Amino acid sequence: MISGQSMSLGAPASSLNGTAPRCEHLDGLAPVRPLSADCRDCQDGADRQAALVVCLTCGWVACTDDSPNQHARAHYEETDHPVAAGLQPGTRRRWCYVHQRLV
Repeated sequence: MISGQSMSLGAPASSLNGTAPRCEHLDGLAPVRPLSADCRDCQDGADRQAALVVCLTCGWVACTDDSPNQHARAHYEETDHPVAAGLQPGTRRRWCYVHQRLV
C-alpha cells in the first residue's frame, strides 16, 4: 500500500485524529507554557468562563466559544494562531480554528 492512502484507491488514510483528515496546523508546534491561569480579558468583568484553552502558538489563555465573550476566537481572529488546546491537565482536546474542528 502507498503511504498516505487507504484501501480505497486514492482516498487519504485516516490520521491520529480518527477519521478526520490530518491537520497540518499541528506541524511544527513547539510546546508552550500557559501565560496565565485564567482568561485575562475576562478578569475585569463578571462574566462566567465556561472553559479555558491555551493557544498552542504563543501560550495565551482565553475563554472558549461556550463563554459569553469568546476571547479565544477573538485571539485567533487577531493573530491567526490556528490551534488551541484545553487548559485542564491531561486534556488532549485541540481545536483548529482554520478547519473549525477538533484535531
